[in-house]
Amino acid sequence: MAKKQKVSVIFPTYNEKESIKAAIIDFFATGLVDEIVVVNNNAAPGTDEEVRKTKARLVHEKKQGYGFAIQRGFKEAKGDIIIVSEPDGTFVGKDIEKMLIYHADGFEAVFGSRTVKSLIWEGANMGFLLKWGNVLVAKMIEFLFLSPAQLTDAGCTMKLFSRKALRKIQPHFSIRESHFGPEMIILTLLNDVDFIEIPINYLPRVGESSVTGNWQKTVILATRMIILAFNYRIKSLFSREKLGRHISRRRKRRR
Repeated sequence: MAKKQKVSVIFPTYNEKESIKAAIIDFFATGLVDEIVVVNNNAAPGTDEEVRKTKARLVHEKKQGYGFAIQRGFKEAKGDIIIVSEPDGTFVGKDIEKMLIYHADGFEAVFGSRTVKSLIWEGANMGFLLKWGNVLVAKMIEFLFLSPAQLTDAGCTMKLFSRKALRKIQPHFSIRESHFGPEMIILTLLNDVDFIEIPINYLPRVGESSVTGNWQKTVILATRMIILAFNYRIKSLFSREKLGRHISRRRKRRR
């Protein structure tokens, strides 16, 4: 609990049987997390058994896709503050404290960034292509939507949302697959949610990722992120009044 606000963590799981129990224990061990909602998205056999060894709450989402899993988690989470992460060993529970500090400082959303060299652990899956691909897409979003805060990582899963922020963006969700993460960022910008991006630890993954473990899939995902950003930008052009208000607010914040 953070200042009498209940904290929920969402763990989507597909191929994390070997790491999910340790991740749940690690996040609960911070003393800051009130509940962990594990969303089984057609996960590897035996995953449920590992989760049931902990005090996490288990739900199932049969519609395959990262977006489907996270959106189910949002619906299930009961906290005033909701943190999205992954139970694959790449993130650490202690970074929750940093995110909560910034939330307490007035930010409705806090996004993690895995691109700071000193926080990328040896053996972590953050090679040249993956790192700079994420930076490039993030900077493109920052430019297209006049972000008041810097963006350096379009694909980082670890994000914090207040319940208030979630209510603003949740009705507009449309992506059901792996590029749902950038959509959350774009919707945060378009709905004037105050946010900040902070560096977090990034560790070696336990097991192989179904997406970033393959460079071809990584390129396809990056392409989808870029198309998504331009589609949202083009749509905004057809609503000039709303876009004008959005740009005006952004410019005022940058002064």
